[in-house]
Amino acid sequence: MGPYSARPASTLRRMSSGDGRIERDSLGTVTVPQDRLWGASTQRALGNFPRSAMPQHPALIAALARIKLAAARANRDLGLLPAAIAELIEQACQDVLAGRVGGEHFPVDVFQTGSGTSSNTNLNEVIANRCAQLARKPLGAKDPVHPNDHVNRCQSSNDVFPSATQLAALALHATRLDPALARLEAGLYRKAVEFADVVTIARTHLQDATPITVGGRCAGWAAQVAQARARLVVARDELLALPLGGTAVGTGLNAHPRFAAEAIAGLAALTGFPLREAEDHVAAQGARDGVVAFSGMLRTAAVALSKVANDLRLLASGPRCGFGELVLPTLQPGSSIMPGKVNPVACEAAIQACLQAIGNDATVALAGLGGIGSILELNVAMPVMARNVLESIDLLAGAAGVLAERAVSGLTCDQARCADLVGRSLALATALAPVLGYDRAAAIAQRAWREGRTVAEVAAEEGVLPAEELARVLDPRAMLRPR
Repeated sequence: MGPYSARPASTLRRMSSGDGRIERDSLGTVTVPQDRLWGASTQRALGNFPRSAMPQHPALIAALARIKLAAARANRDLGLLPAAIAELIEQACQDVLAGRVGGEHFPVDVFQTGSGTSSNTNLNEVIANRCAQLARKPLGAKDPVHPNDHVNRCQSSNDVFPSATQLAALALHATRLDPALARLEAGLYRKAVEFADVVTIARTHLQDATPITVGGRCAGWAAQVAQARARLVVARDELLALPLGGTAVGTGLNAHPRFAAEAIAGLAALTGFPLREAEDHVAAQGARDGVVAFSGMLRTAAVALSKVANDLRLLASGPRCGFGELVLPTLQPGSSIMPGKVNPVACEAAIQACLQAIGNDATVALAGLGGIGSILELNVAMPVMARNVLESIDLLAGAAGVLAERAVSGLTCDQARCADLVGRSLALATALAPVLGYDRAAAIAQRAWREGRTVAEVAAEEGVLPAEELARVLDPRAMLRPR
């Protein structure tokens, strides 16, 4: 006998009075912990899937609850649910959203059935049992609210779970990621203004290049962050088109013809997002290309943030034997053996978060791939896609936040170091090329390098230009703008 097989009546009575209550589904009866609101299907899932210690993201649970709430209202308005039933479902959903029904009631692992059916069923069962509590009826009685007939009316896991993934991603992007990126962008622009007049030397190929301002560098980083934000907003548009209403395979079987429009309009009112119905439900459920595209923009944002973080730690390297142009805030001791050592920990933490987000995107792409996740009329890797996209949003929000608050806000500049580097740079010979020609300017730079001198010293000694004109040509500030 398997762990969830039907049991003799005497056994059921004993377990019901001791270890838990008995709930029933189409496969028989299951013992459920007395203090949990899930039902038989959820209990089976707990035994059937690997326990990765990764339950569904709270934002996904909230999105599922909002869908159930909007569906109950739509079904009521369409005459498919009695008002009293719809009101109970709505109250139960509000209890989930408010945390009165806590996360302990949503234990289903990320790695489950590929459609997310177990998570959808988990919500259906919890809401139905919460309705039983509110109506002062026994748990598991499916009275007055049935998890399938009422909570899941006009729905399928195949359209609910992908819709919930999109809603959760939209919510996390709006409340966590975009504000964090905005703070980082603003912080970098403030530093661009603060350091606008500090001239330093640029590097290409990690070799000396022509002069640049520290402020110009900061403005460049800020622009990168701004562009990442803009790309995410564009990619977000596809997430606004929900597959809700397609039911099993995109045909809308068992759903009222107006259910999708009514429920999605209700969700738009609940969330504040300009949601719309997917143009083609078969495409929306058979593939998850919009989520793949959004994940790709998360990866691009991760690449941008890692560039900013690495440039910061590289330019702050030292403090005496590195670049030493920037000074990051001192956050914590950096070594268990080297006294006084301080490391760029905020930058390193941000870079690691970016690395994980980039890896997550690879999983999302594979999960959307034809023949792996997207097979005929259904994608069957939706839970892992949801998990990785939502985790990436969290990770990048954290990375942007730590850079803004622990690196950029307290960033300072060693202006004397910058001036010294500019004065000694061989790349100043670039300004001589239009006047003397490339070969003569290169010879001056090479001689300066061999003799350990500056370009200005060698050029003056060779008398290539009158002193006043040479000073004008080799003025680093003049090199910041084209002639």
